[in-house]
Amino acid sequence: MHRFYAEQLDRETAFLSPEDQNHALRVLRLVPGDIVELMWQGNRFLGELQDSSSARVLRPLPSTEASLRITLFQGLPKADKMDWIVQKAVEIGVARIVPVLMERCITRLTPQDAEKKRVRWSRIAREAGKQSGRCLVPEVTLPVPLRALPELGREQDCCVVPWEEAGSVGPLGFVRDHPSFSSLGILIGPEGGIAPEEIESLKEVFCPVTLGPRILRTETAGLAAASAFLALRGEMEAPA
Repeated sequence: MHRFYAEQLDRETAFLSPEDQNHALRVLRLVPGDIVELMWQGNRFLGELQDSSSARVLRPLPSTEASLRITLFQGLPKADKMDWIVQKAVEIGVARIVPVLMERCITRLTPQDAEKKRVRWSRIAREAGKQSGRCLVPEVTLPVPLRALPELGREQDCCVVPWEEAGSVGPLGFVRDHPSFSSLGILIGPEGGIAPEEIESLKEVFCPVTLGPRILRTETAGLAAASAFLALRGEMEAPA
């Protein structure tokens, strides 16, 4: 079933954006009477297209959002890897994505380039959210420096940083030690990893954890960590 994020909802009528109107009519060739899914402010509905710009809301549908809100702090990777990371993080259920400029990041962006990237990543997040049935489009922020992480991390109930020298505590052990949290920050280093001095500067807020004996690429580690924590919290089970 095709899905759309409504720009406005007035009583029982949802209004589509001009972009979605064009996609529905010219690309998907939908017609009035076709049944679609509608997302509005975190809610999900079954709808029926009325005309080129609106749909009638038929009934609410169960939410697809995870109760565990994950913020992915991603060390900025090179080339177009961030596009892929954003897409897959949205699909898996991450709530917010914050690119981070770290010591071993190869990519360096001017303010103008950073804003262009943010717009691109936000568009990718929206399309991935639509494809995967997310009720909310995750926010993708401008890149932030490492020194901003302690303050941003304190906005979460808990924060972890997968690190090859973390020791024996992985996601399972962390959840056992922290049985109650509703928001989680996950920090992933860039291709060159996280420098020891960076880990030291973050340990007050970010708890080092292991993801096992295998070394994961930067584009894999965040998805693996997010999937593990979502699974341990029961977010990958079928709705009751």
